[in-house]
Amino acid sequence: MYFKPLLFALPLAMAATGCATMSDSTSSAAPMAGAKLMAGDGAARGEAMITQAADGLHVVVKAMGLTPGTHAVHIHTTGTCTGPDFTSAGGHWNPTNRQHGKDNPAGMHMGDMPNMLAGPDGTGEIEYHVAGGMISGGSMPLMDADGAAVVIHAQADDNKSDPAGNAGGRIACGVIAAK
Repeated sequence: MYFKPLLFALPLAMAATGCATMSDSTSSAAPMAGAKLMAGDGAARGEAMITQAADGLHVVVKAMGLTPGTHAVHIHTTGTCTGPDFTSAGGHWNPTNRQHGKDNPAGMHMGDMPNMLAGPDGTGEIEYHVAGGMISGGSMPLMDADGAAVVIHAQADDNKSDPAGNAGGRIACGVIAAK
């Protein structure tokens, strides 16, 4: 009498385990990359996470220790963050050879992203979608031979002035690395 429920439950447990194992072995994680953001003096300023999806790159930037107010955030073309000014990160990621800014008729760079508002506590966050972007592979990979970086600027981006939106100095930078 006790064996009937056990005989019925055993095949169900095996089927559930088989499904979980099959699902785990056939799923593949989306390509990801990230960056630890640092100030010119090496102080932590947050992080950026980039996930590749079928529609492009999904970017999340979380920052801290910023002056309250609006700050430009861009993906830059070179994976080097030498302080204190971070000019080593080069210009904006621009594989399509356009001008800067979403409001520029000849724009925008693939590395142009929305401004981030840092609150009174110095923290801010943006989420953005880079249509058609890829971490690696394709004709315009983010992670090319010299890498890429995420940069936070001192001021807001005006979204139209070429080449950088009058965004001011670079106050935080993080080298993007595959995860």
